[in-house]
Amino acid sequence: MKKRVLFAILGLVVLIAVLSAIKALQIRAMIDQSEKFVPPPETVTTAVARAESWETALTAIGSVTAVQGVTVSAELLGKVAAIAFKPGTKVKRGTVLIRQDTSSEEALLPGAVAQVKLTKIILERGEKMAAEQIISRTDYDTAVANHEQAIAQAATISATIGKKTIRAPFSGSVGIRQVNLGQILREGDPIVTLQSLDPVYIDFTLPQQQLPLLSAGLPVRVTCDALPGLAIDGRITTVNPLVDAETRNVQVQATAANPGEKLRPGMFINAAVGLPASQKVLSIPVTAVLYAPYGDSVFVVNDDKKGAKVLRQQFVRLGEKRGDFIAVTEGLKEGETVVSTGVFKLHNGQAVVVDNRLALPFQKSPRPENN
Repeated sequence: MKKRVLFAILGLVVLIAVLSAIKALQIRAMIDQSEKFVPPPETVTTAVARAESWETALTAIGSVTAVQGVTVSAELLGKVAAIAFKPGTKVKRGTVLIRQDTSSEEALLPGAVAQVKLTKIILERGEKMAAEQIISRTDYDTAVANHEQAIAQAATISATIGKKTIRAPFSGSVGIRQVNLGQILREGDPIVTLQSLDPVYIDFTLPQQQLPLLSAGLPVRVTCDALPGLAIDGRITTVNPLVDAETRNVQVQATAANPGEKLRPGMFINAAVGLPASQKVLSIPVTAVLYAPYGDSVFVVNDDKKGAKVLRQQFVRLGEKRGDFIAVTEGLKEGETVVSTGVFKLHNGQAVVVDNRLALPFQKSPRPENN
């Protein structure tokens, strides 16, 4: 009985040992197979690093200002008797905008004119009498003063009537009417805005480090996010001699034509100042760069000894970005081929297959469509 139990235990041990050996061989085979496994090559699109000449430009954010813009307001206290303009229309210089009630002044003016005539007659008579020494010099001086005072009084009434007829100080477009018939206007009360919209000023600021590059006459390209496709050319007319002590920026003003008056005062714009000199750059698509905290890199496509395409990760130093392209200042040579898309899923030494049929159309001035 004991021999049977011993043989059973021995047989069980042998069986376990055989099964363990078989399992070990299977695991070893799987390890060897995984070590020999080569993943299939990744399909990528590529672009060639090209040497280009980029126009040097200084970019800034600014706003539009009217060459002439004012809120027309009342000079004197008075009631609005007539409104002679239509909101949103163009007016010429000298066009009557509103008339205030001048009935009181018009009633006083004939009396003032009559007083001028009377004092003139008295003065002429006094001149003859003074020449014959019939009246004293004091009486003659009094007649002169009375005449001049009467003239001043009449002129004051006429000026008051003129100031209550409010006219456009320059040609431009009037805005929203801010007065109504019968309204009592006080001094300084707004009536309507008046803006001259062609040409316009483009105001923007640049860092003080760029001040030596600025001068009057440099071209400025103006674009506006609110007006897609609009690009207006102008020129710098003024560089402020004062640098802001808080921001260390210098204010620049350009003048640009405004055909169709699409740009309006207060609008947000992008300004690009063109500089005379151009710079030589080595450009690649922005999507070819793998950005990382330890350094930016690209994947260069090379041929191995067997003629297959493999990747080499190359760290680079980047420069200015322009549209879909970015300049490489260090780490890459002209003519080298880099992976242009999907770089986040690649690694150094990986085998790839190049297929540019689905390559993106990279542009320096892209205009994305709103789909």
